[in-house]
Amino acid sequence: MNPVAWRLLSLLLVLSAALPGAQAQNVTEPTLDRIRANGTIYVGHREASIPFSYMVGDEVVGFSTDLCDRVVDAVRAKLGMPNLKVVRVPVTSFSRILMLMTGSVDLECGSTTNTRIRQQRIAFSVTTFVSGVKALVRKDAGIERIADLSGKVVVTTSGTTTERTVRSVLAARKLPAARLRTTGKHVESFAMVTSRQADAFVLDEPILAGLMASSPDAGNLKLLEENFGFEPYGIGMRREDPEFKKLVDDTLVAMMKSGEFERIYDKWFMSPIPPNNHSLQLPMGEMLREQLRNPNDTGI
Repeated sequence: MNPVAWRLLSLLLVLSAALPGAQAQNVTEPTLDRIRANGTIYVGHREASIPFSYMVGDEVVGFSTDLCDRVVDAVRAKLGMPNLKVVRVPVTSFSRILMLMTGSVDLECGSTTNTRIRQQRIAFSVTTFVSGVKALVRKDAGIERIADLSGKVVVTTSGTTTERTVRSVLAARKLPAARLRTTGKHVESFAMVTSRQADAFVLDEPILAGLMASSPDAGNLKLLEENFGFEPYGIGMRREDPEFKKLVDDTLVAMMKSGEFERIYDKWFMSPIPPNNHSLQLPMGEMLREQLRNPNDTGI
């Protein structure tokens, strides 16, 4: 972990008990009991993970946000608390895991990849999305495939699984001459490509597509056809709370079986979305359809 990450982690450890939803001294209490006692559910969100969880003005919107709203409705029904208050808490690539572990948020509703390493610290819902990991490049960069990244500057966002994936792929392809850099935010990585400070930005395909859709430089950019890998997303929650995980999973599975999940998918991936009313036009892939047929929380 780099020095910036260590400083952020240390700061979060100090401040976590002071956060509105923090119950660091009581994180073993069942989540539903804590929500009932507080009269509040704390929902973590991202600020710029289009189309999963992002800000439009003061409102949090997105695919993952809509899914979590249905989970919140299920919590209200389970607890008999129709007026349950929802507090939305911004999280980052660095802070999201820790905020779940300390009880600062009850759900993390963004674009978090379910990995076996992360499963040692938090729990995940059944898979809600399967993303290809791709490279965004400028059309005039002469880059058509991963092999063309040799000698190029490749950027990704720190604190994500993509960083490890990129390093592994570049090493496996014997492209050590490629120079990998990281930034703290997706928008910063994206800006490095548009400003020609980097040749490629590697991240999950839908997030790259969302950034392109909202950028005036979209016409000068493209995604490579090759994938660096595939990553399953899930809603994050605290570990060792089977009752709460069952409620989350049951809610999502019911949506998958009823068709509501696919309607929400089409809303965010096949229709115009805010703020610029551009459509990502990303049809549901076969891997996600298989998850809908056979829901599971298997990580990578």
